Amino acid sequence: MATLVLTVTGADRAGLVSSLSTSVADHGGSWLTSRMARLAGTFAGVVLVEVPDERVEAFRDGVSQLSATGLDVAVKAAGAASVYAGIPLRLNLIGHDRPGIVHQISAALAAHGASFEQLETRTREAPMSGGVLFEVEADVIAPSSADVPALHSALEAIADELMVDIELTDPARPAHP
Repeated sequence: MATLVLTVTGADRAGLVSSLSTSVADHGGSWLTSRMARLAGTFAGVVLVEVPDERVEAFRDGVSQLSATGLDVAVKAAGAASVYAGIPLRLNLIGHDRPGIVHQISAALAAHGASFEQLETRTREAPMSGGVLFEVEADVIAPSSADVPALHSALEAIADELMVDIELTDPARPAHP
């Protein structure tokens, strides 16, 4: 079986997931993992599928035809699955929205050798005070050799500069009461 990563985008409408899942099923494939969302009227997602080796080219041709229905699908062979050893961390951020938040946080993580396993961001109206809040929820993996206190300090400095609340925790350790 070939493991493929699909990147999917299209104008949001009913039936997009159905048309993609039909193509996967029609080619003897299995839908494994996905993350999908409607973003400002555009449907976007990433899907991991398995398709029998002998049907990969037919599958590629089939999903390329979905562009006629407004769904663009890019197909890429998945890399070898690996478990990244390191320190699992959970990052939560909330504060008034402003440009550069994701850039500063991701740069601090990268400077300490940490990477995102999962990243979710969103905006919402701030209750009572007005304005827009920006929120980040992320699972992060830091290398075993990482100086986690230094990473905490770097993120605290960013939090002070941007006037946001940032929490970096080890999900394996219970929170203190």
